[in-house]
Amino acid sequence: MSNQRLATTSVVTALAPLVWGSTYLITTEFLPPDRPLLAATLRALPAGLILLLITRVLPKGIWWWRAIALGVLNIGAFFYFLFLAAYHLPGGVAALVMSIQPMIVLLLGALLLRERIMRQHIASCVLGAAGVALLVLEPKASLDGIGIVAGLLGALCMASGIVLVKRWGRPEGVSLLAFTGWQLTVGGLLLLPITLISEPFPDHLSWKNIGGFAYLGIIGALIAYVLWFRGLARLPALAASFLSFASPLCATVLGYLFLHQSLGPLQLLGGVAVIGSVVIAQPRRGRAAPTAAPPAVAEPAALQESPADGTTAGTAR
Repeated sequence: MSNQRLATTSVVTALAPLVWGSTYLITTEFLPPDRPLLAATLRALPAGLILLLITRVLPKGIWWWRAIALGVLNIGAFFYFLFLAAYHLPGGVAALVMSIQPMIVLLLGALLLRERIMRQHIASCVLGAAGVALLVLEPKASLDGIGIVAGLLGALCMASGIVLVKRWGRPEGVSLLAFTGWQLTVGGLLLLPITLISEPFPDHLSWKNIGGFAYLGIIGALIAYVLWFRGLARLPALAASFLSFASPLCATVLGYLFLHQSLGPLQLLGGVAVIGSVVIAQPRRGRAAPTAAPPAVAEPAALQESPADGTTAGTAR
């Protein structure tokens, strides 16, 4: 894959974490208070069922338990911890805690994908975390133990999902839409009974609440996850994981535009550092492929691209 196509793939994939960066704003300003399980369930399950209805493909054989594992890591558990952190921490602090995720991918990639840990990878992790800290952490930011633990567990789920998808690939003949639908549905079904038991349904839903749930389900899950899984199939695991730094960048910009939050010189410096860490971590043409490529798979015509350079793997985050 040429450098231009690699750059295009990275930019398109980064649209997903950019959308996810709006989760903090939508959660605090549009959704009913103290309903993290409900928010996670309504974000995942409707989108997954829509994709299953469109594709009408179910897992077979070993892919039943793999789909369950990926659905739990990428969707069910991750969504819950994400919303729990968003409810218990300011958006900036939550994003800072989650920024440990590329470091976990770096370690898991070395263990499970046999990817070499290079100096620029370590530099990218340090630079990215420092950039996120400058970007989103305010001196008076409040810390909450539940929120911090939730953020760390969410980062672990996301990192594990990225690495396992790169290790397992996507089953031959299964489209990207179907693969995405499996995971969203599994995650939503996992969350549904827990939600019904643990959280009472709000007495009243305003149109503002409904709009927030619709945005998270259609834009934040269905569309964003298709883009994310598509990019993960073509990029090395670590390079894709660094694109998640677009989330705190987006959260900071939205906070400045809509919540009247400050944006000073240190935050601007943090933004530059975040962008720099992402650029350093991205693959270049001629660099050795980090892992063996899983079997190529067919995709819907609208989603097809020329094959990646040895990184065509199955999707997931």
